Amino acid sequence: MFTRLLFLCGLFMVATSAVAMTIYKSKDAYGVVSYSDRPSKGAHVFVFRDGMVEHLERQVRLIIMKKNGVHSVYVRNDLYAPVEVELSFAGVKNASGVPGGTIRRVIPLRSSVRLARLTATKGGRPLAYVPKFKYSLGDPSGPTVGYRYPLPWRGGPFRISQGANGPYSHFGPKSRYAIDIAMPEGTPIIAARGGVVVKTENRQSGRGTDASGNFVRVLHDDGTMGVYLHLKKGSVCVREGQRVTVGSALALSGNTGNSTGPHLHFVVQRNTGLGLVSIPYQFNQPVGALPNFALGGK
Repeated sequence: MFTRLLFLCGLFMVATSAVAMTIYKSKDAYGVVSYSDRPSKGAHVFVFRDGMVEHLERQVRLIIMKKNGVHSVYVRNDLYAPVEVELSFAGVKNASGVPGGTIRRVIPLRSSVRLARLTATKGGRPLAYVPKFKYSLGDPSGPTVGYRYPLPWRGGPFRISQGANGPYSHFGPKSRYAIDIAMPEGTPIIAARGGVVVKTENRQSGRGTDASGNFVRVLHDDGTMGVYLHLKKGSVCVREGQRVTVGSALALSGNTGNSTGPHLHFVVQRNTGLGLVSIPYQFNQPVGALPNFALGGK
C-alpha cells in the first residue's frame, strides 16, 4: 500500500521548471484513479485549486458606530495575530473628516482601533460614503530571523513528493516554497517552531470545500507563520490562542482538501504588504526526494 502511495506522490515530484505541469486524471474499470502528465483515453485535466483561503471575515471586521450625525469607523481584530488593513472611502457626500488618502495600518491582535471619524457637513441630512476595506493576516514590518526547521513529524523516514517551485501546485504566491512529504495517514504532526496557534480547521472530510483541507497555522515570534495542511479530520489537538513549542503535538497527517494522496503540505509564509506569500526555508536535516515516475524516474 505504501509503495502505491510513493508511486502516486512521486508523480508530483519537483522539477527544474517553475511552470505549472498539466496533470491528467483517469479511472480504470476497477475504479482505480490514476494521475499522469500524459493524456490517455477517457482522462481529463485535473485542475488544482490553489485555495489556502482562510475565512477571516468573522474575525476581522469593519464596524461603524453612528451617533448624532457622527460616524466612527473601527476595525475589530479578534484573531490571535496582528492584521494589516487598508481603508479608503468613495462616493462621499455631506461628510467631513474623510481621510485624504488611503489608510493603511497594522491592527494588534485581539483589539479594536478607530481609523476614521466622519461628521455630517449639514446637520439633519444623512452622510453618504462607500468604505473600501481590505486586510491581510500578519505584520509586514520587521526582519525575518534565520531558522532551520526540525522535521514537523514523528516516524519515517519519509520522502519529499513535491518541493519548492513544484510544477503541480507549488507555483502560486502562497505555496511557491512549500514542501509536500508523502506519509501514511495518521502520522503524528508536531510543531517545527514555537509560536501561537492563529487558525485551525478540523472538520473537513475528503476533498471538502477548502483546498487546504484541515490545517493548523502557527505565528512565530518574527512574524512568519508555519502552516501544516491536509490533516486528518478530528485530529487537530490545539486551539486558537494556544502557545506551542518545538515538538508540541498538533494533529495527525491526512488526505483532506485538494490532496492527491496522503501527505503533509508544510509551508512558511509572511505578510509582505497586504498579502501572504510563501518564503524559502530549510529543514535542519536532509530529506530524500521521490523519483519522478511521470518522467520515467526509477
